[in-house]
Amino acid sequence: MSGIQPESNHDLAGGQKRRPHAAAGILFAMPVEADAFERMASDRVELLAGGLVFHEGRIAGRSVAWCTGGVGSVAAARAARLLLDGHRPRVLVSAGFAGGLAASLVRGAVVRPVSVASDDDRPVIPLANGDAVPVGAAGGLRLVTACRVLRTPAEKRALHESSGADLVDMETHAIASVAATAGVPCTAIRVISDDAHHELPREVAALAEPQSAMRRLGTALGAIGRRPRAALDLWRLYEHAVIDGRTLAAALAAFCESLPLDD
Repeated sequence: MSGIQPESNHDLAGGQKRRPHAAAGILFAMPVEADAFERMASDRVELLAGGLVFHEGRIAGRSVAWCTGGVGSVAAARAARLLLDGHRPRVLVSAGFAGGLAASLVRGAVVRPVSVASDDDRPVIPLANGDAVPVGAAGGLRLVTACRVLRTPAEKRALHESSGADLVDMETHAIASVAATAGVPCTAIRVISDDAHHELPREVAALAEPQSAMRRLGTALGAIGRRPRAALDLWRLYEHAVIDGRTLAAALAAFCESLPLDD
């Protein structure tokens, strides 16, 4: 893999020469969601734009661009716009973990919802859900994007009842909105990282806040100092996330293989 190239090499507005269309543009929120997928890609190149690192590579013979844009709608929308401007993907993918709201969704399941709503009543957006993509997902699932981490079963149950959604994340509605404005199809491929009955450690919300890696480390150490049991809880959460990341990578590879070969 080459070193990171400067921002001027990334094709943003301003008269610079655009890069060829990518078969898919994939948006992750957190590095642990992207790590296993990145290791599968060949011919990797990294480029800087707008303070974010964008990646190009090949999966199953298809050109793919991806970015770890950060947690939440604001970060996701910004990364999606930059990815669209620079790489012109033929489809945009919201990829990562999600919380289960419906009791039928078990931890570790791969899901590909057909629509995404938001918890602040913005319009529901249909998602591309081609039958040709063998991601092992149940059909007809509805996703809702929330503005905060839902940590307890009671919070998940309340959102399930108010929204009718089957699963929850914090980015897809923003990504789908950007894609719709650009006239690009959008899909979501998510792994259920915590089911409707699972309670997340209380420190998760603070760790999900936008912050640098060093500040996140400080947040984790501070949490452990206040509650030593948090060290074990967070380590178990990380172990599960690594496994879920591998599951997600396999689903994304199957998705890429289903796309048309590059021109």
